[in-house]
Amino acid sequence: MDKREQFGSRLGFILVSAGCAVGLGNVWKFPYMAGQYGGAAFILIYLAFLVLLGIPVMVAEFTVGRGAQKSIVKAFKTLEPKGTKWHNAGYMGFVGNYMLMMFYTTVAGWLLYYLYKTVAGAFNGMAPEEVGGVFGGMLSSGSTLVFWMIVTVLLSFGVCVLGLRKGVEQITKVMMICLLVLMLIVAARVLMLPGAQEGLKYYLVPDFARAASQGWGNVIFGAMSQAFFTLSLGIGSMMVMGSYLGKDRSITGEAINVTVCDTFVAIIAGLIVIPACFAFGVDVGAGPGLIFITLPNIFNTIAGGQLWGTLFFIFMAFAALSTVIAVFENIIAFAMDLWGWTRQKAVGINIIAITILSLPCALGFNVLAGFVPFGPGSGVLDLEDFIVSYNLLPLGSLIVMSFCVQKYGWGWNNFIKEANTGIGAKFMYPKFYIQWVIPAVVAAIFVKGYYDFFLSQGMNATVGVVISLALLAVTGYIMFGRNKDTIPNE
Repeated sequence: MDKREQFGSRLGFILVSAGCAVGLGNVWKFPYMAGQYGGAAFILIYLAFLVLLGIPVMVAEFTVGRGAQKSIVKAFKTLEPKGTKWHNAGYMGFVGNYMLMMFYTTVAGWLLYYLYKTVAGAFNGMAPEEVGGVFGGMLSSGSTLVFWMIVTVLLSFGVCVLGLRKGVEQITKVMMICLLVLMLIVAARVLMLPGAQEGLKYYLVPDFARAASQGWGNVIFGAMSQAFFTLSLGIGSMMVMGSYLGKDRSITGEAINVTVCDTFVAIIAGLIVIPACFAFGVDVGAGPGLIFITLPNIFNTIAGGQLWGTLFFIFMAFAALSTVIAVFENIIAFAMDLWGWTRQKAVGINIIAITILSLPCALGFNVLAGFVPFGPGSGVLDLEDFIVSYNLLPLGSLIVMSFCVQKYGWGWNNFIKEANTGIGAKFMYPKFYIQWVIPAVVAAIFVKGYYDFFLSQGMNATVGVVISLALLAVTGYIMFGRNKDTIPNE
């Protein structure tokens, strides 16, 4: 068997893994939630859940990947006892990565389009309603969205075809360092705007009264959900990163470093978004429109706005592309692990496959605008995002945590031995916590996510809960299904 590729440096592993985790949610969702739920009061709870939930699940994914030296499609099969069903989760991860890229390539294309428009000076002198019209015009043009989606696919696979070290690691490392530096520069400029200090206070000073007004249950659940989803866990993206990791460092220390990097981006994004909104009297909860309508208007009104807008969309594009490149690397690893393809063959075939699979989302705002899966205002992107974010991520995480501790899975002793191999922080969470507490929390996130989503869409929330429980039952079959003669790992 050919020797598995490995990262060339520890920094490369950390930044590529962090690049996979960092995305649009860090830039607009985290600042919005922090503002709504009490500023630093929310941030403190969020940080606690990163430690309690995010880090152990990330350690589990990294450890299974390194232990198996395979991507998710083969990792469970390699480590599971014969006669068990865990390997079926590998196909969930396979589908999850493709499904994620079916809409993320289009969103990344939006950012490349806006970067192009900003560099070209297209927003200069535009009235606010004209800036909003650019976003609407982009969405209504199928050819524009398809073109920039294809640019995203070609750029990202172009990095992957160069190899793990020379392509994915070297280029993503530069992108992530530039992203972090650019964010600090833009944050420093925004904080000098008149009125920005009020936004800074709103963001960084704990406001327990504001949190209480939203309901502590909502605040705690919001922090727990964001801590879980921000790290892109559940579909094997981190597992393939672990499969490329050497044995010289313990897994826990590396997971902490990746989490710190991801959290740094989210917090600095808040230092950009919230003070900017306060300085110009706009709603911090504007969602994606904040990036594509509100912020271009803000940059349009400050001195050197074209420069600052360009820097902003460069770091946004880097955040999106780093995720696309990392997930594409996962998809390439599937092909190499499953079918023994060369990297070049895997890239060539997947360029065609991903482009075709991404067309429904790119055309979902125009040609396919009549498709409204959740009622008026919804579209293809919403359906694909729902399948990944509300289903595959939490269920996949539930499976990988159980796999690491169940005696008819990989087993606790095997997991701990692999996780603690190498120098650095050792795994500090007890078996009972991993086996029972975290799965219960993830299951609660899953069920409540379905309940809230159905409620928000005007659908019967009880039906949502019933569906979520049925899917949990199927997941339980994967976790606990086995032949009678199966020999446990411990």
